[in-house]
Amino acid sequence: MDDGLGNSENTAPRELIHFVTQQTRFTLINNILQHPEQLPSMYELEELNPSVSDATVYKHIQKLIDEGIVKEVALDDDQRRQGYPWKFYGLTKEGREFLEEHNLLAAEETLQQIYETISDKPEKMVKYENAPRPDDI
Repeated sequence: MDDGLGNSENTAPRELIHFVTQQTRFTLINNILQHPEQLPSMYELEELNPSVSDATVYKHIQKLIDEGIVKEVALDDDQRRQGYPWKFYGLTKEGREFLEEHNLLAAEETLQQIYETISDKPEKMVKYENAPRPDDI
């Protein structure tokens, strides 16, 4: 069965579970799930993980993209606005199905409620959170 996940045909579900539940990657997946649009920008992901370097956040997002769990979506050129992000990160359909199948989305609603209670977001993060997102994801 080819579900588009894993970077090789031989990636076993158990290996993929281990991969996505690595602490930094699982935190990033949870950050995506808790975002109001489930499409945070790289800056938002970096701000939500102050104890992790920006380079590490980027590296782990790229790994999640390579495995088919996360996708990068971008605004069309005519939708981009100066001073706002234009690339965003969200779960792929296959990634969401895999996480659901392995009961790794059980806290999705709770994560969203926790995110809503964050009151000390930097001004730039609030601006980015409210930035336009692609419609056709």
